Amino acid sequence: MRQELTLDAFIQRLKCKQLTDKRTGQNVQYEVNDAAQAAFAIFFMQSASFLAGQRHLRQAKGKSNAETVFKLARIPTDTHIRNLLDPVSPHELSDEFRFLLGQLADNGHLSQWYVLDRRLAFSLDGIYYFSSKNISCSQCQRHEHEQGTLYLHSAITPVVVAPEQPQVLPYVPEFIVPQDGTQKQDCEINAAKRWVEQEAAVLRQHRAILPGDDLYSRQPLCEMVLSSGCDFIFVAHRDSHPALYALVDAVANLGRIATFSHRHWNGQHAETWTYRFLNQVPLRGGDDALSVNWCDLQVTHEETGEILYRNEWVTSLLLEEENTPEVVACGRARWKSENENNNVLKHHGYHIDHNFGHGQEYLSTTLLTLNLLAFLLHTIAQVADLIYQQVRQALGARRTFFNDVEALLRYLIFSDWRSVLQFMFDQLELEPD
Repeated sequence: MRQELTLDAFIQRLKCKQLTDKRTGQNVQYEVNDAAQAAFAIFFMQSASFLAGQRHLRQAKGKSNAETVFKLARIPTDTHIRNLLDPVSPHELSDEFRFLLGQLADNGHLSQWYVLDRRLAFSLDGIYYFSSKNISCSQCQRHEHEQGTLYLHSAITPVVVAPEQPQVLPYVPEFIVPQDGTQKQDCEINAAKRWVEQEAAVLRQHRAILPGDDLYSRQPLCEMVLSSGCDFIFVAHRDSHPALYALVDAVANLGRIATFSHRHWNGQHAETWTYRFLNQVPLRGGDDALSVNWCDLQVTHEETGEILYRNEWVTSLLLEEENTPEVVACGRARWKSENENNNVLKHHGYHIDHNFGHGQEYLSTTLLTLNLLAFLLHTIAQVADLIYQQVRQALGARRTFFNDVEALLRYLIFSDWRSVLQFMFDQLELEPD
C-alpha cells in the first residue's frame, strides 16, 4: 500500500516498532522507542546538542519539539539512550530500509535510479567508523600490532547508485563483527556474502546489479551473487587476476579483442574514450573457474595523448558494443559509495566516525544504523518533497539549512516536520513550483 514518504510517517513507524527491552520490573522511566527516536532526532538534525536545547525549551514552554515533531513521550538523557539501545540489534531496524525503498518504488521516485533496462545497482563498499586502543565491546574487531590491540568497527554500507543521479540511497548495512561459532576474524567478503543472502528477495525483486571494487571480484562471492538471481560488475585488477589477464593479453596480441572509441567533450578539451571487451573468459585458474565477461576503458586527452583514466571490470552481463558503455558507466558509479555516501557521512554533518556511544553489545552498530536512516530520509526528501527541495535550494549551503532548522526548533514549537518546512517556505516567501 502506498504511504507518505515523509519524516512524519517514518517517525510514527519508528514509534511503533517492537524493539528489544531487557529490563525487568516496574521502574521504567523511559521507553526503548523514546531512546531510538531521540538518537534518530540527533542524527536527523545533525546536532549533538539538539536534545539539550529541547530540554530547555520544555522548561520554558511546557513542551518541546522532541515531543511534537519527533513524538518522544519523554526526552531521555544521553546515558539512558545509550543504556536502552545497547541491547537493540541493528537488524531490528533493517525492515525500515526495505520499507522506504519499496515506498520509493510505489510512488514512482525509484525510477530516477534505474540502470540497464529498469534495474537497480546496489554498490558495495566497506567503511571503518570507529577505532580505539582502550574502548571495546563484543562487536569489535581486534587487530594486534606492536603497540598493542586496536579495537575497530567497520561495516559494508550498500547504496543504490546510478551514473547520472547525484544522490545515493543508503540501504541495509552489514556489520563486520565476530561471528558465533568461528574463531576467525570476520572480513568484508564474508559480510558481503551474508548481506547478499539476507537481502536476496529484495535484490531479485529489483533485478539487482552489484558494482564493487577489486576486493569483491573473487569467485565464491561472484557465484553467490549469480545464485541469488543477480548480476555483478566488479573491478578486476591485473595483479589479482593473473589467469584472466593471461588470456586477455593473448587474445589482444592476436588482435581479436573487440575495440571501439567515442569522442567526448568535457567542457575544456576533447577526450577519446576507448572501450575493449571480451566475453567468456575464466575468472581464475583451474578447471572450475567461473566464466565471466571482461571489459576496460581508457580515457585519453585527444590533443596530448595523456591517459586521464583507466580501469577494468569483470561482469556477468553479456557484453556487446551497444551496451558496454552503459555497463562501464554503471561499474564506475561505485565511486559514489565513497564520494556521495562515506564522504557525506563523515564530513557533512552526520559524523559517523564520532563516538556517540559504544556500549557492550550493539550500541555502536545500532547508532550507525539510525544515522544511515537519517541520511536516507534526507535523501528521500530531496527527490520526493517539493517544499523541502525549494527550501534547501533557497538557502543554498546545506549547513545553512540545518542551522536554521535547529534555531527554529530551539525557540518555537511546531506540531510536526511538515509544519517546520511550511513555516520556512512561507517566511522565505517562496512560490509553489
